[in-house]
Amino acid sequence: MSRTVTMTMAKALNAGLRAAMDRDSKVVLMGEDIGKLGGVFRITDGLQKDFGEDRVIDTPLAESGILGTAVGLALRGYRPVVEIQFDGFVYPAYDQIVSQVAKYRYRSGGRVSMPLVVRIPFGGGIGAVEHHSESPEAQFAHTPGLKVVACSNPRDAYAMIQQAVASPDPVIFLEPKRLYHSTKAEIDLDATPPPLFSSRVVRAGSTATVLAYGPSVSVAMGAAEAGIADGLDLEVIDLRTLSPLDMGPVYESVRKTGRVVAVHEAYRNLGMGAELAARISEECFYSLEAPVLRVGAYDIPYPPSRVEESYLPDLDQVLDAVDRSLAW
Repeated sequence: MSRTVTMTMAKALNAGLRAAMDRDSKVVLMGEDIGKLGGVFRITDGLQKDFGEDRVIDTPLAESGILGTAVGLALRGYRPVVEIQFDGFVYPAYDQIVSQVAKYRYRSGGRVSMPLVVRIPFGGGIGAVEHHSESPEAQFAHTPGLKVVACSNPRDAYAMIQQAVASPDPVIFLEPKRLYHSTKAEIDLDATPPPLFSSRVVRAGSTATVLAYGPSVSVAMGAAEAGIADGLDLEVIDLRTLSPLDMGPVYESVRKTGRVVAVHEAYRNLGMGAELAARISEECFYSLEAPVLRVGAYDIPYPPSRVEESYLPDLDQVLDAVDRSLAW
């Protein structure tokens, strides 16, 4: 008999981390204010009380030091899960992630693994300022040796965090902070989840393919629902994994629809949409009825919170891109 519960994404991540810690005593959590406070978004609420200060560690405000310590723990057989409090705070640790974490398996000729997860709340939509609303995913996806995934709903959050912790390789785990507490979903705690590094069609359609991940999946789904009134039947794919990209479902969809719109909150310039466009053009050139179009944020630093709604991609921009593709 399956166990089904209804949770927000925040609660699902908490439950997933709890399950991973119950399963393996070598799983340790590290980060700023994640212990007694439970994190600024309360993702780790109650875990220090239940597992102790040796496994849920409140660290100093020093991201480079946190990552460097996590590298040492991983080399000693532990499975550290590091929380970066906000996306824009990851850059002091960027050197450790790119120079050490990403390269250890290759540097050791495959003899040494690096089972380390870096949790990053990312994206905007919460009325915060720069350094609190960034989308740095392309920088990590560009780095060989790192796996990069992004959940978009509570079900995936619960399963994917456990899969990431179990991975023998380092995983950058992106969490859309605007969705932490916004919606709930039923989660079958005993269900077998899809593989971690896999994309998924979340809405079947025939007019055009809309590719999204993280917070942009809900935007794409909103556009698909709004487009029904105009006779549009959009297929939406939740990429879920950014490195490695799982392009099989994408190619299959593109060969059916012939039109593609890639959506993300990150800057359009050299964002994930550019890589998607290149791969689709190479593999599905004769199936395309129009160029692959991208919907992303403007190429400027994150703006003041009062105007972020004008900065972030919305369903109107997605539908406009679909219209431009259909008019090609």
